[in-house]
Amino acid sequence: MQKVTMADVAKLANVSKSTVSQYLNKRYDYMSEETKKRIARAIEELGYRPNFIARSLKQKSTATIGVIVFNILHMLTTQVLRAIEDVCQERDFHVIVCNTDDNPEKEKKYIEMLRAKQVDGLIVFPTGKNVELYERMTEEQFPLVFVDRMVPDLPVDAVLLDNYQAAKLAVDHLVDSGYERIGIVTPPIVSHVIPRIERIEGFKRAMTERGLPVVEEYIIGAEIPRIKEELNRLFSSDHPPQALFAINDLTLTEVLNFVKETNINIPDDLALISIDDVPFANIYTPRLTTIAQPTFEMGRKAAERLFMKIEQKEAGRHQVLRFSPTLIKRDSVKQQ
Repeated sequence: MQKVTMADVAKLANVSKSTVSQYLNKRYDYMSEETKKRIARAIEELGYRPNFIARSLKQKSTATIGVIVFNILHMLTTQVLRAIEDVCQERDFHVIVCNTDDNPEKEKKYIEMLRAKQVDGLIVFPTGKNVELYERMTEEQFPLVFVDRMVPDLPVDAVLLDNYQAAKLAVDHLVDSGYERIGIVTPPIVSHVIPRIERIEGFKRAMTERGLPVVEEYIIGAEIPRIKEELNRLFSSDHPPQALFAINDLTLTEVLNFVKETNINIPDDLALISIDDVPFANIYTPRLTTIAQPTFEMGRKAAERLFMKIEQKEAGRHQVLRFSPTLIKRDSVKQQ
């Protein structure tokens, strides 16, 4: 079967090829509704499929962006991705998603692969370990936006939660509810993962502001599979914490597994609060007190900032955008 061309569409619709091209690129400024309908009918009747490769060469755009995430299992990641995809859909852009497992080697390979595919820009949840690669992209003025994390001293737009405020909300709510011995549960504490550092520092700062000691024994920083083991050790001590602050949804899950296996009652034996308003928070028994991130707003803003870079509306300028958390009070923290 002979391939249908743009000329075939133009002939059937009784318009010029340039008019068909304008229609396909959604440039309707001087196009009547009747002309648009004729072109649409011709495309459908002929089964015409635009040659995106040829178009991308002509327009110097593939209408595609890459999104590189560090863990696609995080609720934050999936919700931010959904918002990014929505913005791209509005602009007829495609999205390629890659998951690094927080591995800098995988991140490097994905960046190189996506750039070889000539994506128009990248949104990255950075590992923080490929600084030279990030620097090279900024020097080339390649459109780049970071989400959830930032790389200090690097002039790249970053969209993050106000992590200090999130930790303060948790501590203040627990202290106001009568708790004094408060612990925090986090994945491994590493300097290049900015949210963890900020949430731990925010926790310590808030405890000090409320006149409470920061007990190092109550700070659990471990790989996710080892968190239950560390919790067992902690709660075997003579003075275990009265409350726990889980810094994300994955650590929350491990705490919930631990309390179930050890028959600890929430909130009678242990108060619990976490960052990320997980979907089951309102149906778990007891309902879980959480600190919500505005994930959809963060994802939309990241995509909007990237398109500004692609369209060169803010070339050379960068912003670090902090979004405010929201405390959602439920039943896993009780008044003492």
